Amino acid sequence: MQAFYPECFDREMGCTGADWLSWLPGAMGDCPWTLQAQSADVYLGGGSLRLTWQAAPARVIGLINIPVLKVSFRFAGLDDAPRHAFMKRFDLYMQRGGG
Repeated sequence: MQAFYPECFDREMGCTGADWLSWLPGAMGDCPWTLQAQSADVYLGGGSLRLTWQAAPARVIGLINIPVLKVSFRFAGLDDAPRHAFMKRFDLYMQRGGG
């Protein structure tokens, strides 16, 4: 999790489009949102978030292929605090791995 989230940033996620779509509803929490092909609009009080994504070539490490999804985050009309609050929950939900 980051200490600051700018209004616009891009990420590479280690998942398929199908994985992303299955996780997205939970990551949104109680925020209303609409889904389009390869994008989603999230309504966050007085502002919004536009998510867009596209598949990229997989990362190959030896015999392992890791899917890559390029995701673009574009916030509008939100100050740092509500942007951080949304992303904190979003990042915790999207976190995968084991220990």
